[in-house]
Amino acid sequence: MRILILNWRDINNPSSGGAEILTHEIAKRLVALGNHVVQFSSFFPGAYRKEVIDNVKIIREGNADIRTLFASVHFRAFLFYRKEKGKFDIVIDEIHGIPFFTPWYVKGKKIALICEVASDLWKEVFGSFFGLLGRIVEKFYLRLVYKNIQFITISDSTKKDLVTDGVNKKNIAVLPMGVNVPQNIRDIKKEKEKTLIFVGRLTVAKGIEETLNTLKEIAKRNKTVRLWIVGKGELGYVQKLKRMCKQLHIEDKVAFYGFVSENKKFALLARAHLLIHPSLREGFGLTIPEAGYVGTPVVAYNSPGLRDIVINDRNGILVTERSPESLASTIIQLLSNDFLYQKLCRGAKEEASRYSWNNTVNAMLNNLKKL
Repeated sequence: MRILILNWRDINNPSSGGAEILTHEIAKRLVALGNHVVQFSSFFPGAYRKEVIDNVKIIREGNADIRTLFASVHFRAFLFYRKEKGKFDIVIDEIHGIPFFTPWYVKGKKIALICEVASDLWKEVFGSFFGLLGRIVEKFYLRLVYKNIQFITISDSTKKDLVTDGVNKKNIAVLPMGVNVPQNIRDIKKEKEKTLIFVGRLTVAKGIEETLNTLKEIAKRNKTVRLWIVGKGELGYVQKLKRMCKQLHIEDKVAFYGFVSENKKFALLARAHLLIHPSLREGFGLTIPEAGYVGTPVVAYNSPGLRDIVINDRNGILVTERSPESLASTIIQLLSNDFLYQKLCRGAKEEASRYSWNNTVNAMLNNLKKL
């Protein structure tokens, strides 16, 4: 098959995340199975306009921000498809808040890949007015533009959100997820001092500010607990977070690692005692099985996309009440209960062993063949 993937970012984009890992793992395995795959994504400073990564051809044009209109990757994708019309058997339209609106111009086979429905994140990230506008647009395209389109997603939570927003549940398939883990990393010992780790993009929606406030609450009862922050963010926002640490009087307990290699990330996950994941909404919390693979359980909010992965008292604990106080109380209790903690460490490893990218691509291929 000749497959075109439309995604606002590619795997090498500095702002890429779990969705881009998913896309690339699928794409390179589809190529390995004999398919021809082209990915069309936004350009970013320092990038090549055309590049081949793991035998996947990447073409970069336009801006990831839809507000740039005719300069956006969404409009450039339309122009690219019109120019290359007839050269692809299937188009994968990947949705991140705003879709590529392929039902309006792709008459052939197409499928929508969506990791999460933004829902209340619109308001959280863009404020009341623009958040409401974004939510209206999201409901519009899900209910009307993509009404008869097959959807692929990665969690039952997202499937439920899609159904709530008007998508026929018969048109939705859920892919099993995978995890990439460096070799020979399981035997790393935990830190002597109790250490929490946050891994992800540094944004409000991912819960990083909630994490800092949680550490402040923990410090009132345990002054030796530390926090490692792994992930990239806008420079101005990272500086704001560092100022926040000073205001909360926790700057001596927090280490900002920024972007790190995969080997370094897994080493830090292995050395830490707990992954903290207070995100409001996820398509799939990929860092949870990553941490689990090296025996590190998670304390997370009972949020869509997290509740699909975290099994209470098995590989972590879900906190129902969304507050730093509740997170802090749960973490303190868990770190003081060695029997439960060791049980969660073992459970985290066992749960993580279930994830395989080969299963992911096989399920994806089966859905593509049904079109």
